[in-house]
Amino acid sequence: MNTLQTREIDDFKQHFHGTIVTPNDPDYDEVRQIWNAMIDRKPAIIARCTGANDVMAAVKFARQHKLLVSVRGGGHNIAGNAICDDAMMIDLSLLKDVNVDAQTRRALVSPGCTLEDVDKATQAHGLATPVGINSTTGIAGLTLGGGFGWLSRKFGMTIDNLLSADVVTADGRLLHASDTENADLFWGLRGGGGNFGIVTQFEFQLHPLGPEVLSGLIAFPFEQAKSVITQFARFTETAPAELSVWMVARKAPPLPFLPEEVHGKEIIVLALCYAGDPADGEKLIAPLRSFATAYGEHIGVQPFCAWQQAFDPLLTPGARNYWKSHNFEHLSEGVIDAAIEYAASLPSAQCEIFIASLGCETAKAAADTMAYSSRDANYVMNVHGRWDDAADDQACITWAREFFAKTKPFASGGAYVNFLTQDESERTESAYGSNYMKLKQLKKKYDPDNFFKINQNITPD
Repeated sequence: MNTLQTREIDDFKQHFHGTIVTPNDPDYDEVRQIWNAMIDRKPAIIARCTGANDVMAAVKFARQHKLLVSVRGGGHNIAGNAICDDAMMIDLSLLKDVNVDAQTRRALVSPGCTLEDVDKATQAHGLATPVGINSTTGIAGLTLGGGFGWLSRKFGMTIDNLLSADVVTADGRLLHASDTENADLFWGLRGGGGNFGIVTQFEFQLHPLGPEVLSGLIAFPFEQAKSVITQFARFTETAPAELSVWMVARKAPPLPFLPEEVHGKEIIVLALCYAGDPADGEKLIAPLRSFATAYGEHIGVQPFCAWQQAFDPLLTPGARNYWKSHNFEHLSEGVIDAAIEYAASLPSAQCEIFIASLGCETAKAAADTMAYSSRDANYVMNVHGRWDDAADDQACITWAREFFAKTKPFASGGAYVNFLTQDESERTESAYGSNYMKLKQLKKKYDPDNFFKINQNITPD
């Protein structure tokens, strides 16, 4: 940086309560790391905020000096939107407060929280809000893109449980958004990603849950995949809202309940969680065991927080990741056959295909109720390419893209923006469907210069 830039940064530090990190600082490389190791970008400056005032100051500094801006919450976004070369990263990861009001069943959550932070605080009161399934995911990005997980069939999307948000807009103002205040902005925040501002506080509706739930895994031989996935598809069409069952096709990790000779072999896994009386859940899940002859299972009553962390060992930071995703209204035979074909040729031991079952409460809102419009997505499939060596990039990415292309004819359209990679900007419009033009108009109102563009970008109308 030249002398003028150095002086400008020194002046900024005098008005900023958090920490400023630049490439000359010893912790720069550590601070700029995000979850997906395929993303290696070098921002010009990182502003580690301690509150809304810092966020406003950072936005104003970036505007003054015409800096590109990226926003980091948990740093978990697959496209790496938390970071950009030669830009300012507004880092919210130090903002970790969760304040629960058990009487009103509401929680105020800071944008640097992970799902683990939220679950731990709410479950201390026997309450929860529907979030994702990996505890290291950031609550901010998850929510702004829609958010779904084990509780969504019963309680809806994460955005269905968002009551309000405090937002720093592109002009540096702090606004409160809810159904009654800046309602148009609130509409856009619920699914519109980071296009309209930086949320400095979320308010969520909570629901009684647990704190112990019936949950776990059943692992089946891959040779019985057609039987298992077909029956999974039919079963989940009529399962009660309290029961979520997801399908995972991958190579078996060394799970203690699986015979050692199965480790490393392709398997089909049914993962389940019952948001109700475990005794009732046991009766409801009994048919799953008859889908085929299982290798083994690990199902029981355990703390919901523990179940929320069950997949963390398979999703640790530092690996290379590339995803492709489709929404489906129904799982047709074409989708099932394609899943079996590509699960039989996984290019790495960490690659997997998962299909989440939604519907029920997630389908009740009209498509135009909020920015997220894919209410017909009864199933969301994520083709999860994951590997360690850059030499495997081409093989793993090609595998994911080919499977995505083969299943596209069966998809219902739309997209889950949190699963879109950095090379899928052309899918942004289709992700929002009939809501897209309204989102463009909203962008023109709140961010006419497209200040917030490092995201699945909606350009001003």
